[in-house]
Amino acid sequence: MAKGKQKKNDGGSTIALNKKAGHEYFIEQRIEAGLVLQGWEVKSLRAGRLQLKEGYVKILHGEAFLIGAHISALAAASTHVNPDPTRSRKLLLKRSEISRLIGQTERAGYTLVPMAMYWKRGKAKLEIGLAKGKKQHDKRDTEKDRDWQRDKERLFKTG
Repeated sequence: MAKGKQKKNDGGSTIALNKKAGHEYFIEQRIEAGLVLQGWEVKSLRAGRLQLKEGYVKILHGEAFLIGAHISALAAASTHVNPDPTRSRKLLLKRSEISRLIGQTERAGYTLVPMAMYWKRGKAKLEIGLAKGKKQHDKRDTEKDRDWQRDKERLFKTG
């Protein structure tokens, strides 16, 4: 880097994670999408007031929407705005991405799950996971593998 120029942190910080999605689904692919937000929603996101656990992504009429995600309004929100915390929010994806996702969700039996929301260059981005549901025995296997990895690390650390 040149003298006097410092690398600027472009705010790639995480707003919220959906940890439940990794437990409930096999995540095949991750896709980044922008969101259409209102002003009070951006302020609430900066305060970290987002919950993705109940949210899902649905494609309607050739457009992708985030449905069921809860952005709670701040107490200092404008008085003339009536905030709806669980409104459907449009996702910004390319036409080719949407058509590919339509094909995979309708024919191949995949579902679209919101994985994480984060800031990227001052804009809120949503990471969508193209996923297949896990059966109960798959969840137990994943838990068993996780426990074994943890025990193995402990053994190597102490041994």
